[in-house]
Amino acid sequence: MTSSLLDVRRGSQTPRVSTYPPAGLSSGPDIADLSEAAGLVLDPWQRYVLDHGMGERPDGKWAAREVACWVPRQNGKGALIEARVLAGLFLLGEKRILWSAHEYKTAQEGFLRIRELIQSAPDFDRLVKRYWEGSGEQGVELTTGQRLKFIARSKGSGRGFSGDCIILDEAQELTLLQMKALFSTMSAKSIHGNPQIWYLGTPPEDPAAWVYGIRKDGEAGKARLAYFDWGLGDVDPTVSLKARLESYQDRELWYRANPGLGIRISEEFCEDELSRLREGFAPERLGMWLPYAGDEDAGWQVIGQPAWMAAQNVGSQMEGQPAVAVYVPPDRSYAAIGLAGAAAGGGRHVEVAGNGQVLDYRPGTRWVVPRLKELEKHSPSVLVIDDKALADEAEEAGLVVHRATAPDVVTGCQLLYDGISGPDVAGRDVRHIGQPELTDAVRGAVKRDVGGSWAWARRDLAVDVTPLAAVSLALFGHSTPRVHRQKAQPFFGSWR
Repeated sequence: MTSSLLDVRRGSQTPRVSTYPPAGLSSGPDIADLSEAAGLVLDPWQRYVLDHGMGERPDGKWAAREVACWVPRQNGKGALIEARVLAGLFLLGEKRILWSAHEYKTAQEGFLRIRELIQSAPDFDRLVKRYWEGSGEQGVELTTGQRLKFIARSKGSGRGFSGDCIILDEAQELTLLQMKALFSTMSAKSIHGNPQIWYLGTPPEDPAAWVYGIRKDGEAGKARLAYFDWGLGDVDPTVSLKARLESYQDRELWYRANPGLGIRISEEFCEDELSRLREGFAPERLGMWLPYAGDEDAGWQVIGQPAWMAAQNVGSQMEGQPAVAVYVPPDRSYAAIGLAGAAAGGGRHVEVAGNGQVLDYRPGTRWVVPRLKELEKHSPSVLVIDDKALADEAEEAGLVVHRATAPDVVTGCQLLYDGISGPDVAGRDVRHIGQPELTDAVRGAVKRDVGGSWAWARRDLAVDVTPLAAVSLALFGHSTPRVHRQKAQPFFGSWR
């Protein structure tokens, strides 16, 4: 007689690390019931994540604004995502749901699976208005107007999509720039809506990946973050590879790290995997993280922190005719508008342009020229643009543009450096107002060679120097009378 499924050993259904905010109620049980109506029967571990990740506060909002789940491959992560997405469409009434993955094929597989689940449940299927495929995107639209969109992440994907729920599959591949774009889409929902972001994946191959920050916050029990990690901790590089490979043969470790072992993964498969992957077995099957290689203290390599803080004056204001500049990085993921001018009371002033609390440092470039036209009311002394396409667009819109050359960019960088921390103490007359985005850029900036000189570059992929490059270019414009407009009229008023 064959053994029943209850007699088969299964992997651990609770994670090694589990932190989540307290909640009075949870939508988890209802989500599991709804999924079962579509033929999706969840494992106990998947229910565990939903129960604690979908907890609700007394005001009806999610206790966890962010949910992170790290589990080795093929354990059933996809079914967990499918359950969350079905709930968004058919239980929670979420208007916009984004499911993104690092690779197109992963996003496409998610779409096909969701379509199959919906079509298998007549009560769900009759609520579908259409399915669509094309232009690298797939999606589902309900008769209620709700939409589920599938995309493969690129340098700028996710821009402009304001979602109630954002699923970030293969989260180990996320970059800082992608997260800036996605968080900007969530900001509109943060006060009156009830948004939630899900991170799901395996430990990254890059030991300085962005998600190490999520891991740090999760293990510390950060508020509004539900965190679940089935992995066995860190790889210990002080132990020899031979000794590590021997330890990986311990089947007890396999069961601790893989909730799907005995359900959808076999011991035989793990044996084959270990023989083929060797050291790769640790992150892939044991969910182990490489020691973090990012250096949190590696910043301030060009302009020192003491000098930058000494130049900060939150009350500083510009007067006269400011210079306006636009910088766009090579990947065109973001753009920034920088300002520079004479500081009231003496010296020079730089800042990232903005309107109230919204900075002109945003994803993409389509917003730039309309915003520049708005800034014309301030009669800038010069408009400097370091991007041919944007310069063409601005001129077509009737703006007078100085097209920055490589020497102009270099000059702006050196003017800012000298004005903040140059060798001539008397020449350190540049002031800023302490904008966090600009400070982050200064902290993470390094030098890149340009001919016999240098310009700004980022220390690593977790840094974006766009705001710094924009204000440096503006400082070039302000400090170079030969590029000024001939008939600009001074504007006296506040920029903020």
